[in-house]
Amino acid sequence: MSYLQGDYIATPHLTVVGGYFLTPFGTYNERLSPIWISNLQDAPLIYGIGTMGSGSGTGGMLRGNAHSTETVSISYAAYFSAGSTNKQFQSSRSTGGQIYAYFPKVRLEIGTSYGRTLEGTESNSFGVHLWWEPAGIPLKIRSEYAHGAHSQGYWIETDYRLSQIHGADSLIGRLEPIFRLQQTFRNSPDASDFLPSADTQRSDFGLDYYLPHEVRVNTSYSRQFSSTGNVNVWETGVVYRFLFPAWKGKLR
Repeated sequence: MSYLQGDYIATPHLTVVGGYFLTPFGTYNERLSPIWISNLQDAPLIYGIGTMGSGSGTGGMLRGNAHSTETVSISYAAYFSAGSTNKQFQSSRSTGGQIYAYFPKVRLEIGTSYGRTLEGTESNSFGVHLWWEPAGIPLKIRSEYAHGAHSQGYWIETDYRLSQIHGADSLIGRLEPIFRLQQTFRNSPDASDFLPSADTQRSDFGLDYYLPHEVRVNTSYSRQFSSTGNVNVWETGVVYRFLFPAWKGKLR
């Protein structure tokens, strides 16, 4: 189980979250990790920094929008997680949060994250991210940098849906090329952050095809360079997203 949480909207600027939630560090864990959203099958190499191992926390979180105008929107999240070894609710004792600003006129977001492990050898993790989705074209540019106690790295990903060629439902318009460049740097030996044991550079080339009825075919090729050996990675997957009502609704 990835998350099981309850949200209480206390004020227009504050939501209280309790339960088993995704750790709010960076952007990939909360926004892109679900298989029906992510463009590539593999998470970025730096995913283990700041996500506290399981990527989820057991405890409470405060989040919301602190300030919003026509020019900028500032949002925040702060959490505390208890340690849990339950098979379905695994988490480490930790705390942290993030704050980010979105500029709607230029469709640009920039933010920073912080996390601290509170069990075993306590350590800090820091991160920054930048997203840009230009208006008028189906282009997305996403990037993150993270620094942990034993490693650091970054990833930059861009995708372009060819929907401007004969429409989104055309044969060509259903295609979406993706490219991700990423690097990790090992500062000292450690196995708990799940990053490569040596400095690594990887390039991912993907091509997704959107079929009707929420079906998508993901294909990708990756080339990874490291002192431990260079490898090729070929992957193909089919994603089907389905929705069903939890209970009968009312039309208004």
